[in-house]
Amino acid sequence: MSRELLNTLFVMREGANAHLNGDTVEVTLEGQRILQVPLLHLGSIVLFGATSISRQLMMRCATDGRAVTLLDYGGRFRARIVGPTSGNVLLRKAQYETHRDPEQCCGVARAIVAAKIRNVRQNVARGARDARDEEHAASLREAVAGMDELLAELPSALDLNTVRGVEGRAAALAFGVFGLLITRDKSDFAFTVRTRRPPRDRVNALLSFTYMLLQLDCTAALEGVGLDPQFGFLHALRPGRPALALDLMEEFRPCIAERLVLSLINRRQINPSHFEERDRGAVMLNEDGRRVLLAEYQRRKQEEVMHPFLKQTTPLGLVPHLQARLLARHLRGDLPSYPPYLVR
Repeated sequence: MSRELLNTLFVMREGANAHLNGDTVEVTLEGQRILQVPLLHLGSIVLFGATSISRQLMMRCATDGRAVTLLDYGGRFRARIVGPTSGNVLLRKAQYETHRDPEQCCGVARAIVAAKIRNVRQNVARGARDARDEEHAASLREAVAGMDELLAELPSALDLNTVRGVEGRAAALAFGVFGLLITRDKSDFAFTVRTRRPPRDRVNALLSFTYMLLQLDCTAALEGVGLDPQFGFLHALRPGRPALALDLMEEFRPCIAERLVLSLINRRQINPSHFEERDRGAVMLNEDGRRVLLAEYQRRKQEEVMHPFLKQTTPLGLVPHLQARLLARHLRGDLPSYPPYLVR
């Protein structure tokens, strides 16, 4: 699998325009070229706010199967431009048939939730080992014990509502102690509760933005193998909701998104000057903050990890694509169950 899938061009500067120049993407601002990159090296293009893209470049990306995503200034999704649906129609048929089979559907959902709990447990257990405050360490160990109980309970969850209930309790446990994993600048990066639409503090702004990036990557991975990102198993189906992309990203939230957020804060790579307050109490990353986070997100995706099922090393950024392929193999009947990604 080409590592070019890891490369995303983010166009953020207000007024910038991305257009095609031969076989390269050229980004200009006020008539001056600020960037030029070979199109072959790009897996996708993401534009923020008041930026633009030429029709010629859009058409070329659609033809090549390269997604173009439009986000507003704060990083909220607005549109995604893709070419013709790829993949075998029989695979999508198998996907829809699996959703209609309660036992199979629940089996996939259970595997995803188990992986999410195991992966977030690793973050919390590591925090408990490293905690200098014994009261904090005790709270983190208590959360780990609660997650162990949920993992033991999960195999007996035989319907989707029960599986979703286990996932909800696990998320409450994880976010209940997430603030204890922040070891630096606690006054500037206080976290008490997860807030969305809009995020109400700096930590939530970081989480929301990073989850958005991860969702885009998971959507691209599913489309790349020919699965329908809108038709999931764990998340309920709703118009405009990429339910399967949300399913797939659950196992990566702890190891990609949340670890990145904690690292940015604890290593002081991000600071209060990287945020701004907006209407209705919203807190958003500003352009400088987005630049720091995006650079670290791309660097993180380049890190080599051992895939526990495939028994081979791979860049972390390619793991969603590998998992999408494994899910497709399960839906086609080539694998008896879906093997989710577990952090080692």
